[in-house]
Amino acid sequence: MRAPLLAGALLAVATAAGCAPAGAASQGVAIVFRYSRFAPGAVTVPAGVPVTVTLRNDDPIEHEWIVGPPEVHAAHRVGTEPFHAERPTEVTVPALSTRQTRVTWDRPGEYAFICHLPGHEDYGMRGTVRVVAR
Repeated sequence: MRAPLLAGALLAVATAAGCAPAGAASQGVAIVFRYSRFAPGAVTVPAGVPVTVTLRNDDPIEHEWIVGPPEVHAAHRVGTEPFHAERPTEVTVPALSTRQTRVTWDRPGEYAFICHLPGHEDYGMRGTVRVVAR
């Protein structure tokens, strides 16, 4: 009875860490928002593979997860979109809730993820997605 439970627990931890079993069609990563910070602050994913990103907001305030190249962040720093639901790389996460999004990054590189709500980026609410060649 313990072996299946242990195997399931290990798979859950591996999936949350961004590791998928060999031959898996997709991967998953988990990012927690706590004290207006992202944890982990960096994740690594393979190019061309669908990645399910679980975003868990443990704070009593709303946050957002915007990931992309510098021009995306430049637009959001001066933009007026109060809520994000249309793009998988732009997600609003209400206080004390969890959201999931599915993203496939086509090109290797580093992409910042930032919460652009007033003052959050300046406070340090930013991280990096590292996309690596398969």
